[in-house]
Amino acid sequence: VQLQASGGGLVQAGGSLRLSCATSGFTFSSGTVGWFRQVIGREREFVSAVLRGDGRIYYTDSVKGRFTISRDNAKNMVFLQMNSLKPEDTAVYFCAAAQESWRGFAYYEPRLYDYWGQGTQVTVSS
Repeated sequence: VQLQASGGGLVQAGGSLRLSCATSGFTFSSGTVGWFRQVIGREREFVSAVLRGDGRIYYTDSVKGRFTISRDNAKNMVFLQMNSLKPEDTAVYFCAAAQESWRGFAYYEPRLYDYWGQGTQVTVSS
């Protein structure tokens, strides 16, 4: 299984980016897919997830109302639309996929996820 995140870049504060996550060997509609981000020297942080089964969606508080996760089952891709970007959103963004929505770890915990993409850099200038 491979995941590949793309769509990062440099944007001014208030701007938008759309991240994409593609996969080979995994069907996103049958699993839980999450977006995480990480700044050097800090732990990987949960951003958003769409859960296996009923497709419930969750966001971390700091991105609610600004970011939107979506899943295109026909294309087997997951997207993260990021609007009203802030400098504090600067990080490497990773997409991840899990076979389950719960395995002793919740959707916001990296340990739930079986597969990870390589990350895409998002830089928001002030």
